[in-house]
Amino acid sequence: MKRQVLTDGTGRWFDVAKAELFAEATYWNGRNHISRATGSQWDHEALYRTAGGRWILNSWSRVEGSTESWVEVTPGRAAAWLAENEHEPPDALTAEFAALEIV
Repeated sequence: MKRQVLTDGTGRWFDVAKAELFAEATYWNGRNHISRATGSQWDHEALYRTAGGRWILNSWSRVEGSTESWVEVTPGRAAAWLAENEHEPPDALTAEFAALEIV
């Protein structure tokens, strides 16, 4: 078990080993790999679905002095993140995906 405490100050945690990971998508801009989640070569995100069905967004940066965060997000925010990062919707988010206006 790898316990990850959320950085929202609540003391809540989840087991990373039992969670499903959704990695950010990237694209090559001719010089660097750019995160589709953040639009940056330095800032990155990953989304986790916990064994209990909660959605956790992990954000980190390669910029010195920055702080990593682990926060719970709504199913709607998770659906938008997954669409932006070219993931198929899990069954748990089918309705949220359908509500998105993807351009």
